[in-house]
Amino acid sequence: MPADIRILLVDDHRLVRSGVHALLDAGDGLQVVGEAGDAGEALRLAAQLRPDVVLLDVHLPGVGGIDAVQALRDVVPRAAVLMLSVSDDAADLAAALRSGAQGYLLKTCDADELVGAVRRAHAGELVIGSAMAPKVAAAFAARTPPSDPIAALTARERQIGAALARGASNKRIARELDIAETTVKVHVQSILRKLALSSRVQIAVVFAERRPRDGIPLEDDPD
Repeated sequence: MPADIRILLVDDHRLVRSGVHALLDAGDGLQVVGEAGDAGEALRLAAQLRPDVVLLDVHLPGVGGIDAVQALRDVVPRAAVLMLSVSDDAADLAAALRSGAQGYLLKTCDADELVGAVRRAHAGELVIGSAMAPKVAAAFAARTPPSDPIAALTARERQIGAALARGASNKRIARELDIAETTVKVHVQSILRKLALSSRVQIAVVFAERRPRDGIPLEDDPD
């Protein structure tokens, strides 16, 4: 008998997690091995539980689901990350797939579609929910990149980028911003993805060069 597909649920609403958990456990060969309410907890559980599929909400408190995709893939590279959202926005679909998600479903999908999507994602297929399929073309329509790539970052990401430019460690950044160190790591991964960079050093260089220029505030050292 093949091993069960091990699933980690990530959603900040406990009632939603309970409902999805029950639906998946009713499917043959599926096993929910853990639940998380935010990205930081998801990273910790992913490293501990090594799930096959991460079912991830788009809109999470703190670090959003889309920004957490790459960090999760770094922790469990063989796991498929499948987005489950209330958002039918083509921009969210595009951002999720660009970040490395294996698929995108709406929370309005029925149980059969959800169970089938988990199995297909685990098998390596790209999964687009039936309600989102008509939006695929719009999701990948040509887009004009921002003139300043830092403009694509959130205020928190700019804070962290500026801190890296002055040589701060993850631990110090976490202490200064009163957030978890794992959350800092997720934000760093998001900055790397958004700026198409490959290391913390490159982030530091970009922000150090940006520092003298006017425009978008870097949200530098709070002290």
